[in-house]
Amino acid sequence: MKKILFTALVFLMAFSAFMLPAGAVGKGPNYNGNETIKDERLTSHEDLMQQVERAAERSESIELEIIGESVKGRDLPLVKFGNDEDNPTILFLTQQHGNEVLITEAALNVIKNLATNSRQNRELAEEVNIFFVPRLNPDGAAGDVNFDISDHVGGGLATRANAENVDLNRDHNTQEQPETQALHDNVLSAYDIDYLVDFHHQGAKSGIDGELVSGSILYPTNEGVDPEVVEMSKQLGSVMYDAVEDRGFGLLGKYNGGDANTIARNGLAYEYDIATLLFEMRGMIDHSNPNQVLGQKSNGYLIQQGVISMEAAIEAIADRSISSADTTFWDTLEVQSFIGEEEEEGE
Repeated sequence: MKKILFTALVFLMAFSAFMLPAGAVGKGPNYNGNETIKDERLTSHEDLMQQVERAAERSESIELEIIGESVKGRDLPLVKFGNDEDNPTILFLTQQHGNEVLITEAALNVIKNLATNSRQNRELAEEVNIFFVPRLNPDGAAGDVNFDISDHVGGGLATRANAENVDLNRDHNTQEQPETQALHDNVLSAYDIDYLVDFHHQGAKSGIDGELVSGSILYPTNEGVDPEVVEMSKQLGSVMYDAVEDRGFGLLGKYNGGDANTIARNGLAYEYDIATLLFEMRGMIDHSNPNQVLGQKSNGYLIQQGVISMEAAIEAIADRSISSADTTFWDTLEVQSFIGEEEEEGE
């Protein structure tokens, strides 16, 4: 099996070179209150659809598939870069929770860079399939729901649940909501997916060793998951952890998660034998609890953290180096805890 050259991802790395805000440098950014809570610079669902449609039109390697609709009738896109059944496939899943927005911005940046018909991209498509479900919960992302969210810090810009007030990451067993039905029927059951990163945002005040983290990660912990799948999940986490840590501005902890199969991290690994990693970013755009919310000053470095981690996973799967990733760091990775008086929400 041939290896792709490192230069195949140079086009992606170029995006990550933009300047970081001063507060992002060091072991996790400082918490400075909620600051400004706005969404003008974030991508609406209409703009998201235009961006992924444009990417599919521009690229010979990208296909756009509409896998279903949300409760309110918004399209749910699947973006596919490469579709060779003989190659490994990674799926990046974002915004099961509508108020966890920045990782979708990161996914759109990666998609945009993949959409050029460069030699590097053509070579990459020969080695790996890269799938995105960018925003599974567009109704919650728009704050267009059938319940009151006026108590949110940002006034109801976005909310965690879908339009029917259901947490989609607790609906993977019953699949009663159209968004989770679409994901399972038209993506997870339709394609042979090897790796999946379930991106979320956690509260803004978790830390390790008294320092606030920029995110946290965890592999499947349900005892019914195949041990080989767990090991592959740990390897995926190793690659992404090293990429963030090596840049010097991020501090990742170990997420303190349970073993229930109702959540994607455990349930998808168990049901589909997909190596699955939970990756939580710091802070949400809106929530009724101020401890969950982080102002827009932190947007830049968190988006970059998402791009860096996706790039690393793509590269390691493409050149097959993921199979030799060192997983022993998990043994000493500190479990994050809340710094303050109230608990946070996540996963």
